[in-house]
Amino acid sequence: MTSASRVPTSDRARAIGRDADEAELIAAALARSGGRADAAVRELIRRNNPRLFRVARGIVRSDAEAEEVVQETYLAAFGRLDSFQGGAAFSTWITRIAINNALMRQRRQHPEEEYDTVNERDDPSVLPFPGQAPETAEAQLGRLQLRRLLEQAVGGLPPELRLIFVLSETEGMTTREIARDLELNPITVKTRLFRARRWLRADLQRRVKGGFDAIFPFDGARCSNMADRVVRALGAKGHL
Repeated sequence: MTSASRVPTSDRARAIGRDADEAELIAAALARSGGRADAAVRELIRRNNPRLFRVARGIVRSDAEAEEVVQETYLAAFGRLDSFQGGAAFSTWITRIAINNALMRQRRQHPEEEYDTVNERDDPSVLPFPGQAPETAEAQLGRLQLRRLLEQAVGGLPPELRLIFVLSETEGMTTREIARDLELNPITVKTRLFRARRWLRADLQRRVKGGFDAIFPFDGARCSNMADRVVRALGAKGHL
């Protein structure tokens, strides 16, 4: 009996886990060799869950939809894993699949809308029609807190950046209009707008204590449950 055969099945499965490189994980998943394939799929899911969920959540309208997109993405990717050529990283390849899945879902459900449009119902300046549900007290409080956060951040901008940012984002003035009224070079206006936005991003990240990488988290039990669902579905389809 070899030393490898004396290792319990669960330990052999774990051996392909967190320390394995991407190529090793993909090879194990392609081999469909029981515990190792299962462990490889789970590890690839663990590594890619946060990115795929945030990508999907940036396109679709709810956490539930984003989870469905992510699960569909894993099933599609692992179902045709042999088509992965390795020209790019696996994370890049599967992210493209997630983006396509999310966009297709969005187009199916909201064919009349462009991805980056703003709906009137989401615009706080639009008054509700009679019979439309009024805003809840929690939503009003959240809006007030957000406005205060933004006002504090904008107020913290250096004056030469703050004025240009407010004229652009609040008054809706174009670069040429701002340059004309302030007697500045349009390139100077563009540069200051860029600096203002970069400053605000850094300040807002500091204020929310965690930054933009803390939004749309997907870990813990949710991550584990996703792996369980994908592995079961792949097994049912004969891919594991």
